[in-house]
Amino acid sequence: MHEAAQSRYLNYALSVITSRALPDVRDGLKPVQRRILYTMWQQNLTADVKHRKCAKVVGDVMGSYHPHGDAALYETLVRMAQPFSLRYPLVDGSGNFGSLDGDSAAAMRYTECRLARISDEMLTEIDQKTVHFRPNYDGTKTEPVVLPARIPNLLINGTTGIAVGMATNVPPHNLGEICTALDKLLDNPDLSSVQLCRYVKGPDFPTGGQILNSADELKDIYRTGSGTVRLRATWEEGPSSRGGQKIFITSIPYMVNKSVLVERIADVVLSRKLPPLLDVRDVSTDDVRIELELKKDADPQLVMAYLFKNTPLQSNFIVNLTCLIPTENAEVGRPERLDLKAILWHFLHFRLEVVTNRLEHELASLQKRIHILEGFEKVFDALDEIIKIIRKSDGKADSAEKIMKRFELDADQTDAILELKLYRLARLEILVIQNELAEKRKRARQISGLLKDEEGRWKIVRNELHEIQEKYAGKIDKRRTLIETAEDVAFTEDDFIVEEDNVVIVSRDGWIKRQKEVRDLSTTRLREGDSVLTVLPGSTRATAVFFTNFGVAYTSRLIDVPASTGYGEPIQKLFKLRDGEKVIAAFSLDSRVIGNIVTKKEGVAPPVHALAVTSDGYSLRFSLESFVEASTRSGRRYARPSQGAEVVGVAKLTGDETVIAATQEARAILCAAEEVNYLSGPGKGVILIKLSGKEDRVLGFIASKGDRDLLRVETSRGSEQTISTTKYEITGRGGKGRELLQRGQFTRIIPNEVENPQPLSES
Repeated sequence: MHEAAQSRYLNYALSVITSRALPDVRDGLKPVQRRILYTMWQQNLTADVKHRKCAKVVGDVMGSYHPHGDAALYETLVRMAQPFSLRYPLVDGSGNFGSLDGDSAAAMRYTECRLARISDEMLTEIDQKTVHFRPNYDGTKTEPVVLPARIPNLLINGTTGIAVGMATNVPPHNLGEICTALDKLLDNPDLSSVQLCRYVKGPDFPTGGQILNSADELKDIYRTGSGTVRLRATWEEGPSSRGGQKIFITSIPYMVNKSVLVERIADVVLSRKLPPLLDVRDVSTDDVRIELELKKDADPQLVMAYLFKNTPLQSNFIVNLTCLIPTENAEVGRPERLDLKAILWHFLHFRLEVVTNRLEHELASLQKRIHILEGFEKVFDALDEIIKIIRKSDGKADSAEKIMKRFELDADQTDAILELKLYRLARLEILVIQNELAEKRKRARQISGLLKDEEGRWKIVRNELHEIQEKYAGKIDKRRTLIETAEDVAFTEDDFIVEEDNVVIVSRDGWIKRQKEVRDLSTTRLREGDSVLTVLPGSTRATAVFFTNFGVAYTSRLIDVPASTGYGEPIQKLFKLRDGEKVIAAFSLDSRVIGNIVTKKEGVAPPVHALAVTSDGYSLRFSLESFVEASTRSGRRYARPSQGAEVVGVAKLTGDETVIAATQEARAILCAAEEVNYLSGPGKGVILIKLSGKEDRVLGFIASKGDRDLLRVETSRGSEQTISTTKYEITGRGGKGRELLQRGQFTRIIPNEVENPQPLSES
């Protein structure tokens, strides 16, 4: 099984690599693309004829050469027709072929296609025995292993593909720059990839944009064949008015969905994370044009810097110049990651091979024609005799045999003479034949000389490159992608936050919302059965920390809490809570609310810190200072409860508080908070109260500041009982506590009513 799996998977992997996912360095095409173009060429679907239904093309390709799904075939055909996908589209589509907004193309039965004009350069030499052919999948036809491309398609159109164990991602380039680099490499074959970067400035994406990489970074990418191109949108400032100012985004990064981009910018507007940005509108026609409306006093550079960081307006293109290179077996290529010079070198030598094969084919055709013309020339003065031989013969075969014997001709010459039309017997026709023979002999001598002269054939390659450059990369085809190293504007997200006082409301079921102010908590909207856990006033630039029963604290800026007058949002939208994890306490870390939480000396508790108690009777004190900065979605740990235990509450300590804790078995302990050890990092803590059995657990606690602070509990008999420092004496921690009921248990801690928040300016 091991050997069978290994050999079969290897065969599959090689098939994917060589016959599906990777392009050939010579024509830059994957097999499916090559088969589509070749089928269209066979159907004479050139740029000069009417469009034909894509369904017809897809069906012919699938039936003759590519026995795979029609959806994948059509998707490939569509991409070759999209001007925003290919720098130089190879297919001319008619109908809906998708858009930059991510709209899919219409069904293949509605759309039509034909080859684009530039595809002529990919296929025009295919019938001159310039490339190797192999049998198709069922052996009924033959297909080209590679197209005799005159254009360096791999670099100018790029490609992307994922094989088994390897991938490719070649960016598109400017045809003029690539042709210039090829010309310079012909002049000096010793040029390196870095030196060729004088002529190939960098990728040239069909959607424009701006490349941020430095010249040295781009040189390193072309030298190694891999790297990352940082690409961002281009923009310009629009007119200003009394109401505000405008910015127009004029191009977007390659492969970015424009509608998704606009949605992402709109989300920034709606969430008020960027207050200077008021609105976004897509006013694009054929060209990209996204309008951003800003406040009058907004800094456009700062706004764009924020959008570049937080939206797809800036993206990365991972370059991987992996492709198939020719081997001794003409039908199979070998995958290899190449540098810029190697790709250009392979293309030039492929063009030399094509030119050589083309000349050999032309020479063979000339020699065949010369042979026939020599036969005409030999017998033209003896036409009368030939006519007599034909009249006296018993048929074509008999007359051919007699003519060959009489004039020493071969079968091809004799057959051509016998097929000669009567009007060719005119006196002037011999001059035409002699002139044609002279021209053919002259051309044959030229080709024979070229086949012996490699330098002459290289000259043909160079001249054809110049023709391509002049025809398709003239003054009209300017570079679309700018290459400028832009200085990133330094900013913090706090720069865009309008500082104002807000209130965050947290419910016991884990719903959270932010409001401008709350006058009466009893009127706030809550889901049925839910109640307010806590209210956190503070500045929009301040943070709030949320403690869970699993010993994890999550910190968020107040501005990041969704603003709502309804129920709010589940806290899981902000943080990644695990199953069974819930918020048990929360504090506003605005200095006006929380007080001084700065630790002056390690190991010594600051003036304001926190106390946590776990269900198995342990407790610890810890600092709040480490939770001021916003956390990741996974949070930070503040306690490490034992297995099976959980944190039942977290309270703020400011001085001489007394801890009042109650257990399920109706026992309570009152002790000074200072007796609980202060920990510099998350831990289990020390014993606060010893439980009376395996079923016993701590239900909750309060940090009492005086006689009025009551811990209210509900008993199993349905009554309510209060515990305070006035009713019971304070003891040391670590004991079993005081028994408060002889019969029955405590069922739950009754939460105290949350008071309406006072304005911070008055506090």
